[in-house]
Amino acid sequence: MAKFKYTARNASGREVKGSIDAVDENDATGKLRQKGLSVVELTEAKAKEKKESSLFQQPRKATVGELALFTRQLATMLSAGIPLLEGIEILGEQTMESNKGFGEGVMELTDAVRSGGSFSESMAAYPKIFPPIYINMIKAGEASGQLDSILDRLADYMEASEKLKAEIKSAMTYPVVSLVMVLAITVYLLLGVVPKFEMMFNSIGGELPGLTVVVLSASYFLQDHWGPLFGGIAAAFVALKVVTKTETGAYVMDTVKLKMPVFGGLSQKVAISRFARTFSTLLTSGVPILGALEIVANTSGNKVLERYIFETRETVRGGENLSVNLATVWVFPPMVTKMIAIGERSGALETLLSKISDFYDEQVEVMVKSLTSLIEPFMLGAMGLLVGTIVLAIFMPILEMQKALG
Repeated sequence: MAKFKYTARNASGREVKGSIDAVDENDATGKLRQKGLSVVELTEAKAKEKKESSLFQQPRKATVGELALFTRQLATMLSAGIPLLEGIEILGEQTMESNKGFGEGVMELTDAVRSGGSFSESMAAYPKIFPPIYINMIKAGEASGQLDSILDRLADYMEASEKLKAEIKSAMTYPVVSLVMVLAITVYLLLGVVPKFEMMFNSIGGELPGLTVVVLSASYFLQDHWGPLFGGIAAAFVALKVVTKTETGAYVMDTVKLKMPVFGGLSQKVAISRFARTFSTLLTSGVPILGALEIVANTSGNKVLERYIFETRETVRGGENLSVNLATVWVFPPMVTKMIAIGERSGALETLLSKISDFYDEQVEVMVKSLTSLIEPFMLGAMGLLVGTIVLAIFMPILEMQKALG
């Protein structure tokens, strides 16, 4: 949902100015017409982020974990009968101890609410603390009078998202660390150990074994070109980062992530789980389906999914069912689209989306464990192969020399 400022004329021709919450311009225009107003001018009111008054002021931002804890505590306070303003103030003072920037932002939010601003509108000034999904759900909670329930759902959503992210990190940490160790040991052996045996090999004379020649050649190459080699790797890494910041580059990279062997299946399951959980949480909180789809697309974390969700939003706006366009998208398996279709027909879409998310969360957990168990012996084998090859290349000439002396 967004806020639009309008200038319109009523039935008597009198000019009227004001603001209205709507999904987009068409939605805003339709709402104004229902009120008997003829739109003269309509512009979206952008929330302005507060500027830092000092270079030494703490940035107004928070981690997902900190925001989840704040949300859970605020929901508990509201359920216990503590007024909203008092609850925010207490949590702002408490948060100041662990994250000063977050705490100061919450205290400023308290001042904005005390001055007459709504909770959700005041949050929009702190986009690094409160994401769009958070603001829209709070807005839905204010409208329905169920703010404590909405906060509970938000806390559940963020805790589940954080748990999923932690599982993915744990799955990726081991192979990355193992790969770095393998490469570091290999480089050390080629630069620090192999050159010390070079003089010995030269003194032996004769023809060296093929494996030793290959290892010595790799050592010479690394000694002569280590600067350009590592510089090229760093430049390639920076170039990849820059390219993925562009719309096309990010789309290509996300496509690769979804289609790459082994890890592509994991990325797809994570994307579907996030889509289903976010969508279910928004619909359950009372956010309209078009607004929910827009938020889901913007928070999907995957450009491929984002593009397809926006396409689906347009088909839904045109009167088609949600499942019709999703069934043509390769990212979504038939099981997902069929469950969504059943949810639409039965009127329990948010419930089935929640079940889809739970199912894929379990799939991700199982896949993470299986990948970790498969990667461990593979990395140990790769390390043993590289180190064993270098050691064998060093000792083969020595063993041949011993045979010759014998």
